[in-house]
Amino acid sequence: MSTEIESEGPAIEVDKEAPSLLGKGAHGGVRDAMAAYLRRVRGGDMGPLPAVGGLVVLVVIFASANPLFLTERNIANLFTQAAPLVTLGMALVFVLLLGEIDLSAGVTFGVAMGVFVKLTQPGGMPWPLAVLVALGIGFVVGASIGFFVARIGVPSFVVSLGLFLGLQGVMLVIIGAGGTYRLIPAPIKAIQNRNLPPWAGWLMLGLILAVLLGVALVDRQRRAASGAPNPPVSIMAAKLGVIAVLGAGLVFYLNQNRGTAARTLEGIPIVVPVVLVILMIGTYVLDRTRFGRYIYAIGGNAEAARRAGVNVPLIKWSAFVVCSMLAVVAGFFFISRVGSADASTGREIVLSGVAAAVVGGVSLFGGRGRLVHAVIGATVIAVITNGLGLLGFSAGANLAVSGGVLVLAATVDALARKRSGAIGV
Repeated sequence: MSTEIESEGPAIEVDKEAPSLLGKGAHGGVRDAMAAYLRRVRGGDMGPLPAVGGLVVLVVIFASANPLFLTERNIANLFTQAAPLVTLGMALVFVLLLGEIDLSAGVTFGVAMGVFVKLTQPGGMPWPLAVLVALGIGFVVGASIGFFVARIGVPSFVVSLGLFLGLQGVMLVIIGAGGTYRLIPAPIKAIQNRNLPPWAGWLMLGLILAVLLGVALVDRQRRAASGAPNPPVSIMAAKLGVIAVLGAGLVFYLNQNRGTAARTLEGIPIVVPVVLVILMIGTYVLDRTRFGRYIYAIGGNAEAARRAGVNVPLIKWSAFVVCSMLAVVAGFFFISRVGSADASTGREIVLSGVAAAVVGGVSLFGGRGRLVHAVIGATVIAVITNGLGLLGFSAGANLAVSGGVLVLAATVDALARKRSGAIGV
């Protein structure tokens, strides 16, 4: 006996007489769940596995080459250094999942930050209002790209490349060649230059674990109610356990005093929980809302999504808006770290943002990837930059290594898609 269940997505047919699989995996248990995962990997769906492996190797190499790499001060610096790139990479995931690209995201936040710092100079606009103006710039740019791509049919590469060039001219008009404006608002400065109290780090970890546990339990209830198979409880517990152990180790490590005899410096940088909140909200949007499912559907097969009733132009337009506005948030992290904005702000980071997403396992062809993959990829690039800097390598060597990693990641993605197509998964 079967019935159709109406959900946020298309209706699905399930067997009402099937036994409850609550607490069991789709294939019977932990062993079968692991076997299913290995089959996906062999079929080409490796996800962030290469990036995670590469990250472990890089950490071991740099820690062996320079003992300063794993010090509390350098790890904290690594988090603040990676924050703008992590956020920009997450922003680009929304358009990369569609099989599109936005080459203007970096200069978009550059223009927004140029306007922000000018508006907040002494005697200027209150900084909260200036933040809204900057986000509004992101909205206008994203809406413009989305209009030309979704409504007119201009390739996103061409539109965003045109804006990449044009917005640099806007920056010159706003700030002037060689001009620099100092960041004034103290709350924006604090994002990258202040730390949470030690107790707040533990509270943050507890809240994160509580949210993850709550989401996992709700998912299990929904699956059980619909007759869908649940993953084994042991796998869920293992994932939460790994996050708890790694998180506790990191909080304990960063709560150690990394200052000098004259100044105590301890606690997790404020930017870390801010980025985590963005990650959790964005992951919820992509994984558990109709909007997110439509993005994956369009990236997998836009024509099939259109025939299924998805408003493809609207979803594409919305994705570009989200991308540009989230890029502006990355801009706030950037100027908070450097303390100023000039005509070159954001010009170079956008390609690193694309690289972060692709290195982490987001497909350039659309339909495959998650926000956390961009976080992993950005961490890989940040570790390369940080580690090579500690070893005394030049900026040229850093760019060469990062470029090679990007080409390798894109090659793995292309081979994975080719393999999965050949196997039929």
